[in-house]
Amino acid sequence: MSAIVYLNFDGVAEQAIDFYSKALNAKEVKKVKFKDFPQDPNYPLPENELNMIMESSVEFAGGKIMISDILPSMAAVTGELVKGNNVLISLVNDDQPTLEEYFKHLSVGGHVVMPLSNTPWSSCFGMLVDQFGVSWKFNSDADQFLDNVISNKQ
Repeated sequence: MSAIVYLNFDGVAEQAIDFYSKALNAKEVKKVKFKDFPQDPNYPLPENELNMIMESSVEFAGGKIMISDILPSMAAVTGELVKGNNVLISLVNDDQPTLEEYFKHLSVGGHVVMPLSNTPWSSCFGMLVDQFGVSWKFNSDADQFLDNVISNKQ
C-alpha cells in the first residue's frame, strides 16, 4: 500500500493536470470527466460541470498525484474549496538533477519560498508554492536525516 496525494480544485483541475504532467515529466496521465459516464436523469449535473474532472492520476518517477474538481452544485455536501497550508507535497529523490528540474518547472508562475540549497538536514532542500497555490517541499536525503537523528537519540 502507498499513500497518494489527492488534490481538489475549483474548476481548474484540467489545467493543473496539464501543468503537473509537463512539470514532472509524467509517465502516464489518466482523467475522467463527469460527462464520461451516464448521468442520473433525476439529478442531472449542470452543463458547466460536465466538463470538470471527476478523477485523474498523474504518474511520474515512481510517484502519483490524483486530482479532481469539487463541483459547485455539491458544495453543500463536500464543502467549499479552501486553499491553505494543510497540504504539502514532498518530493524525496536522491538524484539532485531531477529535483532541480522538478523545482524549476513547478516554480513557473508560482513563488519560491526557499531556493534549493544545502542545509543541515539535507544536501538539497527547497520549498515553493506553485501557480495553483499548492505547497511543495524538495529533499534529496530525507530518509538518511531521519535515520541519523533517530539512531542518535537511542
